[in-house]
Amino acid sequence: NKYDFAGMMEDIRSECPDLLHISHVRADKPGNLQEMIETGRDLDTSLPTPDPDDVKLLLYTSGTTGRPKAVLHSHNTLARASFCARDHWGMEPGAHILMPSPVSHVSGYANGLELPFLCDTRTVLMESWNAEKAVALIETFSVAGTVAATPFLQELSRLAEEKGTRLPSLKYFACGGAAVPPEIVYSANRQFAETCCFRVFGSSEAPLVTLGYQGESNADLAATTDGEAVDYEIRIVDDNGDPIAPNADGEVPDGEIEVRGPAMMIGYADAGDTADAITPDGFFKTGDIGFINSEGALCISGRKKDLIIRGGENISAKEIEDVLHLSSAVREAAVVSMPHERLGEGVCAFIILTDTAPKDSDEAISILLEQMAESGLAKQKRPEKFIFVDDFPRTASGKIRKDKLREQVKV
Repeated sequence: NKYDFAGMMEDIRSECPDLLHISHVRADKPGNLQEMIETGRDLDTSLPTPDPDDVKLLLYTSGTTGRPKAVLHSHNTLARASFCARDHWGMEPGAHILMPSPVSHVSGYANGLELPFLCDTRTVLMESWNAEKAVALIETFSVAGTVAATPFLQELSRLAEEKGTRLPSLKYFACGGAAVPPEIVYSANRQFAETCCFRVFGSSEAPLVTLGYQGESNADLAATTDGEAVDYEIRIVDDNGDPIAPNADGEVPDGEIEVRGPAMMIGYADAGDTADAITPDGFFKTGDIGFINSEGALCISGRKKDLIIRGGENISAKEIEDVLHLSSAVREAAVVSMPHERLGEGVCAFIILTDTAPKDSDEAISILLEQMAESGLAKQKRPEKFIFVDDFPRTASGKIRKDKLREQVKV
């Protein structure tokens, strides 16, 4: 076991006066789970029926862009998200779902723990991500699908290619939680037997706002957009909070994304946080920037807090990352702002190189700058600094801790 959960519980027990019992799973200690089950068989306890709109779950946001907030979901909101995903992705009863994300994360909880009870699926849990084990589990249990972050898809695709397997049982891989460069989706769909990988958009507060595009006929939409809204309303607003109208082609230009739907959280534990995040007409301010294309698909440009303001110009970190991921020298890229004496903010790129990339950093930078010039990326958007690393600081669900990268580049 990688984590000492029992020790953690004992450490916080004195600070939790309402915590009466701690039950140990797979342990011989008094009060273990099996003991509780056996004791419970002889009890005739009448339990109150909860209101479906009562709070069922409190979980914290990842805190990658600010202070973690306590999100509240009801029985109804979580079930709605699960049923919509089941219907849209075609989940069958008895299907095995791989869950590499921690169950303290909304993806891990909803798709790993809730889904079996609501939709009669089976969950294959991973304590921590390991691509080698994931390939073995998918093949052993004929896993039908998963919901996971970008690095998981990238590593799974790469290892499947090395092992010569196309993972034919995999019917869907919903990729989200962080920016998903199109080339990663294209590459995975070329490797797997089914065109099963697609981008989705959601958050702890609003799970699975979009559910992606599946199938060979939708391969471009799956890779280049973040999907179509299902069971949610989406509006794009300007800096004043006013909705932006579609243009003549039906496109809605860049702005902040606001969403409203029955699977959305009922609020935060802190009433002040709720008031700041939800508009008077019930839309959640996601803090993400994006647009709606002419086909009605949502396209994420980046986080509002992730914009780089260089000499008064707003620059999307995601746009630069997408270009960097086109290079065969780049395994993964993360772009952040850095202090700039004259322009306020400059552009810094953290890079994980592939095994075949040049070992000399100057040569690698030369290749990357040439790649960006050939792509047509505007000169002012090209990074002024490159930092090569072996890995990024991440959350347990795989998100890159860009706040840590920004701190590092300030030093």
